[in-house]
Amino acid sequence: MRLEPRKRKRIPGYALHLLSALVVLIVLVPAPAAGAAGASGAAGAAGAAGAAGAVHFSGWAFDTCTAPPAATMRSWLSSRYRAVGVYYAGRGRGCVRQPYLSRRWVTQVHRMGWQVLPVFVGSQSPCVGAEHKRNVRIGRDPWRQGASEAREAVHRARALGMGRASPLYLDLEAYDTGNRRCADTTLTFVRSWNRQVRRSGYLPGFYSSADSGVAHIERARRAGIGDLPSVIWFARWHTAPALHGERALTDGWQGHRRIHQYAGNVAETHGGRRLVVDRSKADAPVARVGKP
Repeated sequence: MRLEPRKRKRIPGYALHLLSALVVLIVLVPAPAAGAAGASGAAGAAGAAGAAGAVHFSGWAFDTCTAPPAATMRSWLSSRYRAVGVYYAGRGRGCVRQPYLSRRWVTQVHRMGWQVLPVFVGSQSPCVGAEHKRNVRIGRDPWRQGASEAREAVHRARALGMGRASPLYLDLEAYDTGNRRCADTTLTFVRSWNRQVRRSGYLPGFYSSADSGVAHIERARRAGIGDLPSVIWFARWHTAPALHGERALTDGWQGHRRIHQYAGNVAETHGGRRLVVDRSKADAPVARVGKP
């Protein structure tokens, strides 16, 4: 049986005008620039520390160049500290040799009651101030290099038993933020590192001098730039420990997203064990130990 063709319905004139207006609107509204973030995007990029599964710690922390023996960590339970910064990977580490650091060590100290702050010391800014860091400067392709080092950071964290939603703190020593070309290269590296760490299910953190790297990242946040750290660890020594009121930061990174390193290279003895440490006050994510 042959079917009769459907009769076409006429579209009212007002509908045609509405459709034309929508087409013009779609054409005229530009797509977001690559790497940029809108008002909500910038806020999200600067603070997704509330990611599902993240473990937060509020209290006192220390870091030292070489992860101490488990026996020392047990002795230091007599101190007020309950979190330890560990330089677990990266070509820019001052103490590459870590005789005690292993998956077993991480598990042991965590069971004792310690929280772990994983610090990745990778390539440094091309205009880094410290002479001993100038042999590990960021190269000619900062975006690719940042992603590559982020993959290394994630791989090494997993090998130590630190699971997804753990923070990985990128350590950048003070650099000349007034050098525009160098600052742009550095920010490109950091943003690429952050993006890859996030894609892998981890939280990108950022450690630097308050007046240098942290101020630079804060300016990027105010400018609406995306792919910024979820957590900020700012160094300002010779001052009282305070998570808020830092002049280099305004309203960004609130709510479990800040660590203040307020003193460095200080000798302390607890339980008969002496270490030279940097002191910090934290309200931030810590490693999820033994979790996938």
